[in-house]
Order: sequence, then C-alpha cells, then structure tokens
Amino acid sequence: MAKLYFRYSAMNSGKTTSLMQAAFNYEERGMHPVVMKPAIDSKGADSIISRLGVSRPVDILLGPEQSVTAALSAYPDCHCLLIDEAQFLTPKQVDELLWYATTQNVPVLAYGLRTDFQTKGFPGASRLLELAHELQELKTICRCGRKALLNGRRQAGQFIFTGDQVAIDGEADIDYESLCASCYHRLRGAAA
Repeated sequence: MAKLYFRYSAMNSGKTTSLMQAAFNYEERGMHPVVMKPAIDSKGADSIISRLGVSRPVDILLGPEQSVTAALSAYPDCHCLLIDEAQFLTPKQVDELLWYATTQNVPVLAYGLRTDFQTKGFPGASRLLELAHELQELKTICRCGRKALLNGRRQAGQFIFTGDQVAIDGEADIDYESLCASCYHRLRGAAA
C-alpha cells in the first residue's frame, strides 16, 4: 500500500529542492510524477521555485474549492504525487490525498510548513500531521546556529507579528527568516 508522507520544516530548509529531486528520480526511471501546488501560492505563477534558483512547472495548480481526485483524473499514469506548499491545502483536500494514496496505491509526498509566522498551525498542515502515514522534519538553522523551528515574517525589513496568516514571500515587500525559539522570542519582545 502506498502512503501519504508529510515533509515539513521552517522556511529555507530545502523542501522545494527535495521535491524537485524526488521528481527527477522518478523521471530518471521512466516514471511519471505529478507535481501540484495550491493556487494561493502565487510565487512562481504556475511553477515551483527553489531558493537555490531552480524551478519546475507544476502539472496541477489546485484551487481551494477544487477536488484533488477530480484534478488527478487527468493523470491516470501518475506514479507519484508531489505537492509543494502543502500547508495551503484545505483539510478536505488532505483527506482526499490520504484516500488517493491508499486506494490508488500511489505515494503522495506533501512538502510544507507546519506553522505560520505567529506560531499557529495552517489548516492543511494540521490535517497532514493528523493523517500522514509518515512524518519527516527537514531541518534548517537559525541566524544563531541553532535549529530553526519557527518562521519570522518581515515587511520592509522589519519583523512583524500580526497580520493575515497568508502573505506570499516576495510580494508586498514580505520576506521570511527561519528562527529558533529563542531568537523568535527575543525579536517578538523587541517588536512589542
């Protein structure tokens, strides 16, 4: 039986790069991976972009009301489903991924953030943590050298700790930095 995998981390851990490597591995063996991302992730339009500068077009740009199963019906030769920015999926879409993996015997590898810049879970990520057969944390480091756990949001270079849950990196002068809990706490206190 194929499984639903959730590979999560703070920002800048190489999630997208890892996804592209997995796609390459399937293609190198003559198999067909399907790459999907939620449409809310406007970065790269209909492509995924690694911070290393590598990009790849997606096969499916999934809208928030769109059925995963219906979208995948156009890909009967799918050997593996790879999803970037999986935190933006809806809980219903994550449920569909579980059943797709188990009934179609197709591995589903979902890559995404566990929490937002306010340390709150994304609905899609929370559901993935509840349902995935296997969880894997991809690690990255903080500015101080410790393991990064949280995501700090900056606007115009200043850390902010309030706002909408979703703000796409690179838009509206927004960027993110991976932080350990100590550095996040210190910056949050300084911003208060």
